[in-house]
This record gives sequence, C-alpha cells and structure tokens, in this order.
Amino acid sequence: MSSRREVLAEGLAEVNRRIGAACDAFGRPRDDVDLIVVTKTFPRSDIDLLAELGVRDVGESREQEARVKVEQGGLPPDLRWHFIGQLQSKKAAAVARWADVVHSVDRAKVIARLARSAAESGRDLTALVQVDLDPTPQPGRGGARPDEVRALVDEIAASGLRPGGVMAVAPLGADPREAFEHLAGIAEEVRRDHPTARMISAGMSADLEAAIEFGATHLRVGTAILKERESHG
Repeated sequence: MSSRREVLAEGLAEVNRRIGAACDAFGRPRDDVDLIVVTKTFPRSDIDLLAELGVRDVGESREQEARVKVEQGGLPPDLRWHFIGQLQSKKAAAVARWADVVHSVDRAKVIARLARSAAESGRDLTALVQVDLDPTPQPGRGGARPDEVRALVDEIAASGLRPGGVMAVAPLGADPREAFEHLAGIAEEVRRDHPTARMISAGMSADLEAAIEFGATHLRVGTAILKERESHG
C-alpha cells in the first residue's frame, strides 16, 4: 500500500508532466505557469508533505479551515496562501490577515474590507477579480460580469491592494477553450490600464491544458494531485 507521501508525489509528478506537455504544445515556457495545489478539505499534514515535495503555492476556500492550518506554523516562509473560494464580505477582513493572494474579488464591498484589514495588519495583499463567464449567472458560483471587471481592477489599485489580474472557472458543461479564450481577452484589456496585473488564474484538474493554451499563468489543481476529497473535520 502506497504511503500518503508517495500518493502526493505521484500525483504532483503527473500534473507537472501534463503542464510541461501543454506548454510544449502551445509554445509557452514552463516557467510561465505556476501550480497552486488546492488543499481545501484536506488535513494540514498534506500541506506539510507537499511543502517537502517542493510545493510553494496552496489554495484554500474556507476561511476558518485555512486559518487553522496557517496558525499551526512550521511551513516554509516562502509558501504562499491563495484564497480561491467565493468570498463573503463578512469574511473578507479575516481572509486578509492570512492570505497572500485572493482570487475571488467580485464586488466593491469586498475590496474595501480586504484593503482595510490588510492595511491594519501591515500585509501586502494581491487581489484578482473573479470573472463570471457563465452565459446566465449561476447561484453560488460568484464572479463579476465581464463588463464590470475593469472598474473593479481600478478600485483594487486605488484601495492600496496589489491588482493581480483575473480569475475564472469554466462554465459547467461548456467548452473550456471558449471560456478561457474570452478570459484572455479580458485579461489583455486589464493589462492596458494595469501592466503589472498579469495573473490569469484559470484551469483545474480536468481542463488545465485548455487554460495553458489561452495564457493561464496560475492553475488551481486539487483532485489530480490529492485524489478524491474526503471530509477531514
């Protein structure tokens, strides 16, 4: 029976192989694409093992669960915590106290609360605007409509947060290539006003190749590395 470390190492190696193959296929340098390992619902012990295997970006989507993991300490100082879940305004201040990057900004109220808490905590926080690419808005998915994105990025910059770029999830049941091509166009518009906001957070276990084809700089991958999620309390 494989140890947990072996399972994670094998999953990580296979995902990195897929990323490398996609970068080769689409003419992109491998260094252009960062892998965020999504550790939500998994125990802190998995993050410890992933850090030993060289992972330096982890993604969480539940504020309280993530905070407990962060507060245990003992991880490499260069490990980056990414908040990737739908962000409730009442949780924004708490998220700003531990996250390094927030991927799911979709309204002004959240920006204000993140900025205030980051300033009070003396933290340099990067914020991305989540773009809703569904043809019709889906409850619980979050995201700003495409025509709202540039104004939100402007507001992030004015707030004192660092504008990172854009994030999206491909619509359920749709061709992810079409969604990610649309996202790439929005990202290009954002960079005209904010040249350093170069992050495109897109692509998960099932569609990372399509995301790389259309310029993703950050992939959010959980299942392909950690396998099926279970509740760990």
